[in-house]
Amino acid sequence: MKKIVFGLVWMAWALTAQAQVLDPASWAGKPAVAEAKIGDVVELVFSAQIEGDWYMYSNDFDPNLGPNLTAFTFAPHPSYELVGKPQAVNAKKKFDKIWEGEVTYFVKTAEFRQKVKVLAEGFLVKATVEYQLCSDLTGQCLPPTEKDVAFALKVLPVGGTKSPTTEVATNKTAPADAKLADSKPTEQIVAPNPVPAGQTAPADDTTTKPVIMEKPQAASDQVEVSKASLDYGAADSSAANGSLVGFFIAAFLSGLVALLTPCVFPMIPMTVSFFLKNSENRAQAISKGLVFGLSIMAIFIAIGSLFSLAFGADAANLLATHWLPNLLFFAIFIVFALSFFGLFEITLPSGLVNKMDQQSERGGYLGVFFMAFTLALVSFSCTGPIAGSVLVQSANGEFLRPMVGMAGFSLAFALPFSLFAIFPSWMQNLPKSGGWLNSVKVVLGFVELALALKFLSVVDQVYHWGILDRHVYIALWAAIGTGLGLYLLGKIQLPHDSPVTRIGVGRLLLALATFSFVFYLVPGLFGAPLKALAGYLPPQTTHDFDLVALLRSGAGATVAGETTAIKAKYSDRLHLPHGLQGYFEYNEALAAAQASGKPLFIDFTGHGCVNCREMEANVWSDPAVLQRLRNDFTLVALYVDDPLELPEKEWITSARDGRVKKTIGKINADFQITRFNNNAQPFYLLLDHQGQLLVPPKAYDLNVGNFVKFLDAGLAAFEKQKLARR
Repeated sequence: MKKIVFGLVWMAWALTAQAQVLDPASWAGKPAVAEAKIGDVVELVFSAQIEGDWYMYSNDFDPNLGPNLTAFTFAPHPSYELVGKPQAVNAKKKFDKIWEGEVTYFVKTAEFRQKVKVLAEGFLVKATVEYQLCSDLTGQCLPPTEKDVAFALKVLPVGGTKSPTTEVATNKTAPADAKLADSKPTEQIVAPNPVPAGQTAPADDTTTKPVIMEKPQAASDQVEVSKASLDYGAADSSAANGSLVGFFIAAFLSGLVALLTPCVFPMIPMTVSFFLKNSENRAQAISKGLVFGLSIMAIFIAIGSLFSLAFGADAANLLATHWLPNLLFFAIFIVFALSFFGLFEITLPSGLVNKMDQQSERGGYLGVFFMAFTLALVSFSCTGPIAGSVLVQSANGEFLRPMVGMAGFSLAFALPFSLFAIFPSWMQNLPKSGGWLNSVKVVLGFVELALALKFLSVVDQVYHWGILDRHVYIALWAAIGTGLGLYLLGKIQLPHDSPVTRIGVGRLLLALATFSFVFYLVPGLFGAPLKALAGYLPPQTTHDFDLVALLRSGAGATVAGETTAIKAKYSDRLHLPHGLQGYFEYNEALAAAQASGKPLFIDFTGHGCVNCREMEANVWSDPAVLQRLRNDFTLVALYVDDPLELPEKEWITSARDGRVKKTIGKINADFQITRFNNNAQPFYLLLDHQGQLLVPPKAYDLNVGNFVKFLDAGLAAFEKQKLARR
C-alpha cells in the first residue's frame, strides 16, 4: 500500500513538475555587524535556504571539474572595497565519480562570507550571486540562476564608538546523501562579470534589514504540458525509496548466508532442542523460540542504531569516501577474506563470552535473551565479517540505513530458530554438517576480496594514483572470479577444506554462474560499458584502451543526414555523446530540421548536470534509442550553463526578469523557462518545423522502454501532421 501511495504521489508530482519553473532556493544578505567606522573591515554574510532534497554547489573546488560553482559579482560603489574573495562556510565535500574529482556543496542551508573595507558613509553593497542546484531524488539539475542581494550598514563618524555587534550564526546543517571526501579543495578564483546592461544600483539605505530576493514569476506565454506525459512513463524516482528496500533484501540474503557457516549452522538444532527440553510444554517452547528470535533481532538492530548514532548522516558520508576510512575498510575486508580462507580466526575475548554464557543460565525469558546474546558472541568469527560488511556498505549518509541493514540481516539469522521451535519436525530435514560449511566461508572470502577493491578504488580516484584504473580493476575482478570458479570445481584446495571427490549440481551451477560473470567482464577490458556494474567500476575515462570510443570517434565531423557543408555552430567547444552529430543553437537546428524533413529533438543539458550524463550513459547508449536519435531526428543540445560570452549583437534581454543574457548558457536557460515553463535538466522535447511540441516533454527517466516510446510517439505525431498537411 505504501508503494502504491508513493507511486500516486510521484505521478501527481510528475504532472506538475514538468510544467513549472523550479526555484528551490531563497537568498538573504546581512552584514555581520550593525555599524562600523570608516577604515573597518567587516564581513558580509550571504545565506540561502534550500528546499527539500536539493543541494547547491559551493565555490571552493576546481572550476574546470564540470559543475557550476557559486559565483559572486559585486557592483562598484565608492563606499567599499573588496578584501579577498567570498569564502564558503562549512561546505560539505564528496568525491564525485561522474566528474572524477572532489566537489563541495550545501544541503538545506548555505552560507558565504565576503570581507569588505568601509571607505565612506552611505555604505551600500549590491551583489549578484549565481548558483546551481541539483537533486538526487528527482534526478534533475537546474541551470545556473542569478539572484541580487544588497547590504547596508550604519557608518559611524570618525571617532565614534560601535554598538555591540551581532554575529550571524554559521551553517551547521549536514547533507543527507552522497559520499564525502576530505582532501584539500582547489581554491576558486572568482572573476567579476560585467554588470548587465541597464542595471542600476539602488538608492543609498542605512538600514540593516536583510534583503530577500523573491522567486521569478513564470512567463504568460509558456507551453502547457498535458497529462499524456505519463503515456511513456514518468521519471523513476523510486531509486531513492527503493534503495533501502534493496539494501534490506541484500542484508537479508547476507543473514541467510551467515546461517550456512560452521559457527552457526550446527547450533540451530542444538539451540532449538534446548528450548524443547527446558520448557513445560510445546507452547512455552514456541514462545521462548520466538523471544529468542526477537532477541537476536533486537541485538543486531541495536548495533545498527549505535552505528547510526555514532556516525550519523554526516559522519557516515565521511566514512564512505574519505581516504582514511576507505583504506581502513580495504584492510578490514582483506583481513575478513584471509580469515574466511582459513589463515587465522577472528574471535572475541573469552571472558566476555563466558560472562554472557553465565547470564544465559538464568531462568525465564531474561535467560533466553542472554542466550541469544551468547549465540551472537560465539558465532562472531563467522557472522562478524558478514554483519560488518553490511554496516560498511550502509555507510552512505542515510541515518536509517545501518538499522535497516541489521534488521534484514538479523531477520534471516533469527528466522530458523523461531521456525524450528514452532515446527521441530522440520529439523529432521536439515542437511548434516560437514566440509561444505567451510566451502561457504571460502566463497565468502572471495566475495570480500572483490568488495575490498571498491574501497581502494575510491582513494585511487581521489588522489589520482592511477594504480587501480578501470582496466586494472576489471582484470582483478576477473582473476578473483576465475579463482572462485576453480575453487568451486575443486581445482583449488585450502588448508581446512575436505577433499572434493565429486561436484554437486548446486556447486556446478554456481561455478558456471561465476565463469559467466567473468566472461561478462572480458569485453570491459576493451571498453565495453558494463552498465550493470556502473556503480562499482572506476570511470570509463580511466580506461587505457577504449576500443568502443575509438570506433565511435571515426563517425565524422558533420551532421548525419544533413548537408555535409554545414558546420554546426559552437561544435568546436560543444559535443553530443556516442558519436551523434547535431547542433548547439536552436535557430540553426530548426532550419536544419526543416531542410532535412525530420522532427527536432531538443536536449536541454548542462556541463554540470550529473543526471544528464547518466541518461546519456544508460539510456542514449541503448541501440534502440541510439538508432532513432541518429536516423529519425535532427538533434540540438542546448547547454544551459556554458559560460561563453557571445558578441553584443547576440545578447538578449529577457522578458521574464529584464536581465541581459550574454552567454550561451544564460540564453538557452532563459529560452527553456520562457518558452517551455521549465528550468530543470535533463529535459527533452520533440518539435515540428514550426517549433511546436509534438508530444509532452520527457524528463529524467532511466527506463529505456519509456524513452523509446517517447521518441516513437513524437515521430508518429510528426508523420501524422505531415499527412494532414498534404
